[in-house]
Amino acid sequence: MGIGWILFALAVVGFHVGLYGMFKKAEIVAWKALVPFYNTWLMVKKMDLKIYWFLFQLIPIAGQFVTIWICIKFVEHFGRFHLLHHAATVFVPFLYFPYLGFSKSERYAGIPVVKNYKKSGAREWVDALVFAIVAATIVRTFVFEAYVIPTGSMEKTLLVNDFLFVSKTSYGPRVPNTPLAFPFVHHTLPIGTSKSYLEWIKLPYKRYFAQPIKRNDVVVFNYPVGDTVIREFQSEINYYDYLRAYESRGGTRDMLFAERDDIITRPVDKRENFIKRCVAIAGDSVKIINGVLYINNQISEFPPASEMPYIVVLDGKGFFSDEFISKDLNVDLQDPEQRDFMQLEGMQNTYRINLTPSQLQKVKSFPFVVKSMLTPELNTSGFGNTFPYDTTQFKWSEDNFGPLWIPQKGTTIQMTERNVLLYKRAIQVYENNSFEQKDGKVFINGKESSSYTFKMNYYWMMGDNRHNSQDSRFWGYVPEDHIVGKASMIWFSWQKGPRWDRIFRAIK
Repeated sequence: MGIGWILFALAVVGFHVGLYGMFKKAEIVAWKALVPFYNTWLMVKKMDLKIYWFLFQLIPIAGQFVTIWICIKFVEHFGRFHLLHHAATVFVPFLYFPYLGFSKSERYAGIPVVKNYKKSGAREWVDALVFAIVAATIVRTFVFEAYVIPTGSMEKTLLVNDFLFVSKTSYGPRVPNTPLAFPFVHHTLPIGTSKSYLEWIKLPYKRYFAQPIKRNDVVVFNYPVGDTVIREFQSEINYYDYLRAYESRGGTRDMLFAERDDIITRPVDKRENFIKRCVAIAGDSVKIINGVLYINNQISEFPPASEMPYIVVLDGKGFFSDEFISKDLNVDLQDPEQRDFMQLEGMQNTYRINLTPSQLQKVKSFPFVVKSMLTPELNTSGFGNTFPYDTTQFKWSEDNFGPLWIPQKGTTIQMTERNVLLYKRAIQVYENNSFEQKDGKVFINGKESSSYTFKMNYYWMMGDNRHNSQDSRFWGYVPEDHIVGKASMIWFSWQKGPRWDRIFRAIK
């Protein structure tokens, strides 16, 4: 048993022991304090609260906060109304309750002391603020969260500076691994570089009312290889890519850690949020041939707004109008950072243009476009930069990849040399097993193993802008415990002013 679980057990014991003493002082049969839900039922009756407060506890997730509120009210019946007493009830009840229950200076005062207490105006504001923070935190954690698109990896389905609502109920709300955290921020405090969370309590993966992810859903998830991060680069250069490049120059992991002091680790729920399209679910087989994606040997159609780079050759007798480039291709040629429309260096009348399927048809319609030379630009060379980073057995690239089977919960694989390369990280890191290879044999949790049965489902995520997307082709599968929610709606969009045609648009 880890230290976290030992502390959790001690906290539970301290809470109930304290409540036992408080029940005795309130003249409630003391042993009943040890029975979950029955104890709060008796507290509600003793305080003469409405019965629906007890029933509200049965609501998943939100009910836990109702229980905390009932405990705060019970503390008030001991004559303790100060904000510090309420804070102790919320954060350290395993210490505070034993004090109230067994200190000779504390007594149960009952309903009259609560009726006679009047809050100050400042206290009313503080209580309202605390309530607002708690309510917003519940909604943000379990119901929906706002998210902004930072990169062009999902263009043209989603554009940079699209503001989204991400539904956390679509796949079932996930319990945070690190519940002790600063509200409204992700992994880093707004000022400085300190962590926004404490790891004193770490909860195992749990999802209420779990629902399956469907193929082609647009999903927000925690970056799988974001468990270790170089603070300077964050997710722009992931730690494992940096380490492989470092090792190729003769370095080692220990040398890298000795050289840098900004390498940090993060729990699952505090890894960077990514957004991609789930093109394959657990049990599917994925392959890409010349840029065409196949799922279970069937062609997976491009989403209508997805884009692909094309080499467009003109005959020199015409050119696209500025209006067409701006309105139909959604390209701002005045932006020096745009990469969607570029002339190839040293090649006259030859351009690289990112096009959606509908835009491609429009470009084809121009008489000055050489149709026979209009081709997608592919990356078909194996450089070892794609998953699983082995060029001897897997000569894969972003446009010629696989076939690869996506792990499925309850399915058993044989621990062959090939499968070790493909599934070792899932077994060792995502499913928390020790993994060792010795004398041609595999040892999982210290035992020689010829097979392994997966504990979770996994998913394959790809950006709609396939040639400008850091996705599963480069870092592998996304485990189910990394899933945050489903991108449901664009509630605002901005580019030098509001993009009115995108506001309140559903995401497909």
